[in-house]
Amino acid sequence: MSESVERGASVRGWAEVDLGALRSNVRALRGRIGGAALMAVVKADGYGHGALPCARAAVEAGATWLGTATPEEALALRAGGGLPDDLRIMCWLWTPGGPWQEAIEADLDVSVSAMWALTEVTAAARRAGGPARVQLKADTGLGRNGCQPGPDWRELVGAALRAEAEGLVRITGLWSHFARADEPGHPSIRAQLDLFREMTAYAEGEGVRPEVRHIANSPATLTLPEAHYDLVRPGIALYGISPSPEVGTPADFGLRPAMTLAASLALVKRVPGGHGVSYGHHYTTPGETTLGLVPLGYGDGIPRHASSAAPVLVDGKWRTVAGRIAMDQFVVDLGGDRPAAGAEAVLFGPGDRGEPTAEDWAQAAGTIAYEIVTRIGARVPRVYVNE
Repeated sequence: MSESVERGASVRGWAEVDLGALRSNVRALRGRIGGAALMAVVKADGYGHGALPCARAAVEAGATWLGTATPEEALALRAGGGLPDDLRIMCWLWTPGGPWQEAIEADLDVSVSAMWALTEVTAAARRAGGPARVQLKADTGLGRNGCQPGPDWRELVGAALRAEAEGLVRITGLWSHFARADEPGHPSIRAQLDLFREMTAYAEGEGVRPEVRHIANSPATLTLPEAHYDLVRPGIALYGISPSPEVGTPADFGLRPAMTLAASLALVKRVPGGHGVSYGHHYTTPGETTLGLVPLGYGDGIPRHASSAAPVLVDGKWRTVAGRIAMDQFVVDLGGDRPAAGAEAVLFGPGDRGEPTAEDWAQAAGTIAYEIVTRIGARVPRVYVNE
């Protein structure tokens, strides 16, 4: 888990995380979901923002569930402190031999997509001497985790109900996940909603009484009220980033990006025209100029694919990465300006000061903003503000 640090002159780069923005984002999302509950998804160390600080902030703003991918992430949250003891925490990415008993003893909700998982969790419940909180996941069209409709779903529902009758599990949820909710109007959205309705109706007809039914991720939370059911699961939207340009900008939904990534220039130097820059000399200075060295690289999660393309704000002006991004550093052409060594270089942030955003970096790297923030590595300290 990321920890809060004080930013100082010796820090080469830092990711400032505005927990006030995150709380505001939770409140904005809650304003869109009527009576549904909100699960704050803090997997992958809170999408790179720090899982535990972000979880605490989200709960302060009204989230009543937390979601993670792995059971280890969920167990760390439960052990981390500062969260209500009765807070519901769900994890969904299991492999055979996982820590089922530890999850039961920690009162986690665990996802089950197949008979092997139900077999393992019921065996763990026998050892633990108490029932497991189980949510059955339906594959309604994403084609990843989840149980297939038809005979597989009927078998899983029947076996889960028998395990519930034995006191080994409580079926607490029925859920699924969208494939293309970030493309409003795509026909797959309607097809998945219809299938989810059919699969939940079958389970309830057989006697399942779930506490929650849920399918809405960030884009569905923002644009698809009929998908809200009993619970929504925003992830990237919590952190103030739009799921896609097609859905809308953060400002369209009253969201504010929570992370600002910046560094201190390690060197500013004058070079002549025709000077090659970084590996492979993919950039050559067009004339006499100054170069600034930014001490972050792909070892810190800066995408190498953004070489010669991504923007950086230095000395109040947008600069472009000059040449290849290396493991620990990259260069920007300052066009003759001479900021001092130690001057701030802002890679991305909310955009308030004219700085680039994570979406700008995503466009430069040919990826999505989710990846830009999530991949920022442990070498980059997190600095928490508005705690």
